[in-house]
Amino acid sequence: MSRDNLSAVFAALADPTRRAIVARLASGEASVTDLARPFDMSLPAVSKHLKVLERAGLIQRGREAQWRPCRLRPGPFRDVADWMEHYRRFFEESFDRLDDYLRELKAKEKKHAPSKQHRDERSHAHRRPHTRLRRTP
Repeated sequence: MSRDNLSAVFAALADPTRRAIVARLASGEASVTDLARPFDMSLPAVSKHLKVLERAGLIQRGREAQWRPCRLRPGPFRDVADWMEHYRRFFEESFDRLDDYLRELKAKEKKHAPSKQHRDERSHAHRRPHTRLRRTP
């Protein structure tokens, strides 16, 4: 997939309405009317969203008599997943290194932390001794 196609796919998926349409189409083809039902917008507005998805290559619109079913095209999604795979590996390796570093810090913290007995002694050392007040007659 070329950089321009990848940009078109990401731009199309940047809109939450279009992502919702894609999510609906993941369960099977649907008409424009079916796709518009959950949204508070006109059919022409939904059609504009579908045109953006179609130009990005994410959906295909057919024509069967009066019915124009929309369906997902898997190719661009596979291309995006392939492109992102490199970055997934990068972040997984980064998170693994971060986990190792945090384990080291915890081990050092445990090693240098005062014992519970020592902490208890220190906390009692700062308290004032309890004295009784004498009552005067």
